[in-house]
Amino acid sequence: MNLDFLGRGWSFPPDFDKSLPGVAMLEHEADIVASLQTLLSTSQGERAMLPQYGCNLDDLVFENLDTGTKALMADKIETAILYHEPRIELESINLDDTRELEGVVLIEVVYRVKTTNSRFNFVFPYYRLEGTDLDLGVTVNLLPEND
Repeated sequence: MNLDFLGRGWSFPPDFDKSLPGVAMLEHEADIVASLQTLLSTSQGERAMLPQYGCNLDDLVFENLDTGTKALMADKIETAILYHEPRIELESINLDDTRELEGVVLIEVVYRVKTTNSRFNFVFPYYRLEGTDLDLGVTVNLLPEND
């Protein structure tokens, strides 16, 4: 079976291995997974040469995680995959919000590779509260004590 359609590309972020000449490469299904990871974590306009590339999930960071927001999130993902990942056929998008209070939504993308008819799933962790790993249980007293 010819898997050339699945492609070959740089790993992202680029990785340079001193034992091999050049940059680390990904091919076939691994290249598709890396492409999905990049697509879902990129905002439109972020790439100068491909301004329409991306998913814009960052627009939803401060929204309430209600049914409407979940539907909008799934629609953004579906549209981005439709326009920017021609090697796969999207089967479903499932949002796992059981860790919502921790600021995490797990996005499961179930897809089929068109040329091989192989079925895969990809889980993308979407962090709604990026950079909030502070210990909020500590009280700091900044006022001097009166004796």
